[in-house]
Amino acid sequence: MTHPVYLDYAATTPVDPAVADVMALHLGTDGIFGNPASTTHTLGQEALVAVEKARERVANLINANPGEIIWTSGATEAINLALKGTAHARVDHGQHIVTSCIEHSAVLDTCKYLACEGYDVTLLAPDQKGLISPENVRSVLRDDTILVSLMQVNNEVGTITDIAAIGELTRSLGITFHVDATQGAARLPLDTHAVHVDLVSLSAHKMYGPKGIGALYVRNSPQTPAIVPQMHGGDQEQGLRAGTIPTHQVVAMGEAAHLTCKLRSRDIQAVTALELQMFDRLTEIEHTFLNGNQEQRAPGILNIAFACVDSESLIIALRDEIAISTGSACTSSRMETSHVLLGLGLSEERAACSVRLSLGRFTTNEEIDFTATRLREAVAALRMMSSDWQSYRNRISEVPMSGAGH
Repeated sequence: MTHPVYLDYAATTPVDPAVADVMALHLGTDGIFGNPASTTHTLGQEALVAVEKARERVANLINANPGEIIWTSGATEAINLALKGTAHARVDHGQHIVTSCIEHSAVLDTCKYLACEGYDVTLLAPDQKGLISPENVRSVLRDDTILVSLMQVNNEVGTITDIAAIGELTRSLGITFHVDATQGAARLPLDTHAVHVDLVSLSAHKMYGPKGIGALYVRNSPQTPAIVPQMHGGDQEQGLRAGTIPTHQVVAMGEAAHLTCKLRSRDIQAVTALELQMFDRLTEIEHTFLNGNQEQRAPGILNIAFACVDSESLIIALRDEIAISTGSACTSSRMETSHVLLGLGLSEERAACSVRLSLGRFTTNEEIDFTATRLREAVAALRMMSSDWQSYRNRISEVPMSGAGH
């Protein structure tokens, strides 16, 4: 392999060549580079047309209306706008917010900030299957609950939340429902006309677009309260997000959304087949376990524990050949045990032996075979140096690759 095999698609995806081409056409003097707010001249008008076409394409991705799409710098900003904007807009109606302990840090840290402002945040724990169920949500709702925020697809283990059922529940009670669809957009359809969600955060770089651009869906409905802007300095994006719209990034996200709509079924089919291929090869490695619920999981995210193999040591052993991770890229610098795996009920020991392999549009059969071979070799080598390995083999009674990971 001339370049490392890339199996960290859940951290970021490579930009699709078609997306890069479109982006390049909106950068230089020979393209459409104008400020879309400068409509007094042709270049600005052309840029505005390109931006609105991109808005329509992102709206089509989730079957929304173009006017319900607000551009942001990424999913993190979209989440901040959704959560803080809703909390500040509805403070007179209550101060109770519900989310889960296995959310992305963008949600958890924003909720922590709101808790410092006096809001009461309930962190749901997943059920025995590793899922946040509608019943779990219902059990903690109160008269002063103003917001529920949950992810569609978990970024570390790929579990799928039943957002349709939870949306029915929140809508019936007049509670705002935010869905973090950052990981889900490229893996699962989301129809905002069929599912009762009020706010949806999206990111281009998780669906083969560039980094630095995202969007927030804000349902245009009397039942969805207005949100309070978190950035000021202009009236762009219906006054909800000040700042010059980056035309080149916006059109790139639009193209990425367009390709996702076009290729998602094919991508899912291909990734599912490659995942099975990887699964079959990894069963050859004794005392290997899959973390998370395997029945209700999006394709392309495998979280795997190799007993008595420190995950950081494994990543270092393979880093020149294979790009994998221990979990969320946004917390990897902290060198701490995954809060998602601990939230699923895994022991510190099991979590510390876990790595995430995430596949995508450009993953090949040859890369899967190479990865499986090198993983087997690296795991064997690290276990040879482990003083705990032989004693573990003598005492362990778990069944390898056993599913839910509890």
